[in-house]
Amino acid sequence: MPGPLDDLLVVDLSRVLAGPFTGMLLGDLGARVIKVERPGAGDDSRAYGPFAGDRSYYFARVNRGKESIAVDLKSDGGRAVVEALLDRADILIENFRPGVMERLGYGPAALTERWPALIGLSLSGFGHTGPWSHRPAYDAVVQGMAGVMSITGDADGEPTKPGIPIADLSAGLYGAIAILSALHERQRTGKGQHLDVAMFDTTLSLLEGAALHYLARGVSPARIGNAHFAIAPFDTFRCADRSITICAANDALFATLLEVLNIPEADDDPRFRTNALRHDHRDALKAVLEAALAGDTGANWLERLGDAGVPCGPVMEVGEAVSSPQAAARNMIIEAGGLRLPGNPIKSSAHPDPLTRPSAPEVDADGDAIRTWLGL
Repeated sequence: MPGPLDDLLVVDLSRVLAGPFTGMLLGDLGARVIKVERPGAGDDSRAYGPFAGDRSYYFARVNRGKESIAVDLKSDGGRAVVEALLDRADILIENFRPGVMERLGYGPAALTERWPALIGLSLSGFGHTGPWSHRPAYDAVVQGMAGVMSITGDADGEPTKPGIPIADLSAGLYGAIAILSALHERQRTGKGQHLDVAMFDTTLSLLEGAALHYLARGVSPARIGNAHFAIAPFDTFRCADRSITICAANDALFATLLEVLNIPEADDDPRFRTNALRHDHRDALKAVLEAALAGDTGANWLERLGDAGVPCGPVMEVGEAVSSPQAAARNMIIEAGGLRLPGNPIKSSAHPDPLTRPSAPEVDADGDAIRTWLGL
């Protein structure tokens, strides 16, 4: 695919989600990505549903547009392939547990010595340093240990895992950013570097208001459902037929909200005069707002609030969001190999954003062609 990175070669040794997600992002921006898989079954995620026949949507989503070569990293022949690829590569992505690459002879020091311009990204659960570095990890493990589950869910409910794999995806996103920064530095110095990105670190960095609450007060925040840790009203609110989201994040928006809801008396309530007071009394405020909202449908309130400039929106199901005219207008659902998949959110004036993209490969689909290209 054409793109700003179409002069780059990425060797992707990673599997499942975080690393392949990074590789997909680079591929969507034009890089050539060669996925190195174990012979036979290939990436574990090929066995994860949902499926179209025997094709995994899970695998197809984060490996679209890549080439596949099956290699036994412990064999001499496999190592010869990997090393020939690294002779030509700009970027190496791997998400083995710390120590595995060293045992294979491809630790950061060895890579730098032989391929000094190579940019190597290591993605792992807890990074290559610290007392937890050798712990095995999947997304849910990291979400629990990074505090995300403790702040997700209703105030009187159990800790809850969010509906998306935020630890994996945040590591993949930060990994792509790290690679782009290293590429920029390489332009100046000619030297590559090793990048160590941990799912725990990236998830911790996204705690945002919850982490700030603890750092400022020394007390871990409680679960507050859909409310905000610092702003009110900033929550979901029940109307006559459905819930909607309303975010009145300053005094002017709050005044406009009260005007639209026709409850001017709330503006005189001393509990609601500032954002800090509104947040301290957010349960009482929610009750006042929902009493007014109960008088009409969500659609009607959204129209009035939207016309008045109050940030708001319906609480959509996944199908509504994916099938929305906005998703269609932004090319956020594309086709790759006959499968409908999420598109690329990065829109560039210099490069196309096609609705059809190359499919994910079968195991070793490009093995012969790659070996020929490498002269093996």
